[in-house]
Amino acid sequence: MEKDSAQDVVATIVGEWQKERPDLAEALWPVDVLARIQRMNRVIDKYLKAFTAEHGLEVGEFDVLVSLRRSGPPYALTAGALIPAAMVTSGAITNRIDRMEAKGLVERVRDGADRRSVRIRLTEAGATLADTVMEQHLKHYARLLAPLDRETCEALAGPLRTLLLAHGDTLTPPTAG
Repeated sequence: MEKDSAQDVVATIVGEWQKERPDLAEALWPVDVLARIQRMNRVIDKYLKAFTAEHGLEVGEFDVLVSLRRSGPPYALTAGALIPAAMVTSGAITNRIDRMEAKGLVERVRDGADRRSVRIRLTEAGATLADTVMEQHLKHYARLLAPLDRETCEALAGPLRTLLLAHGDTLTPPTAG
């Protein structure tokens, strides 16, 4: 892979700090990594907002939709099971579910064994939309990573996983039961 000689914003920022505060030069190394991750996150967020809006969804609704779809038949989870993946409060998840129910993408279903327990289940329209949107989403994600070859992406994924785990970003997959 050919190395690009262009200077990105982070390199400019680091260079300015090195010039202004040479005493910090050795301490700036985390900026090289974390500022680039932060800026890439903004690129991804911008993409996701535009992409989901094209499908009449908000990013949070997309999260719920694909979480339910990947949970497997009957494509139903409790709101509580959706919260960890969505990283939101119970009130926020309820609002998402309300909006999605109004759109006909999910329905609330009472548990036959415990009538107090309510599951959020994909409707047929929700499952169809989830499948369509997910296929397009993966193609867009691949385009975001197109400047890197597959081997580089796989090599990058490992250290990022290590960082996330070290900072407590773990999730037990939600279960239908």
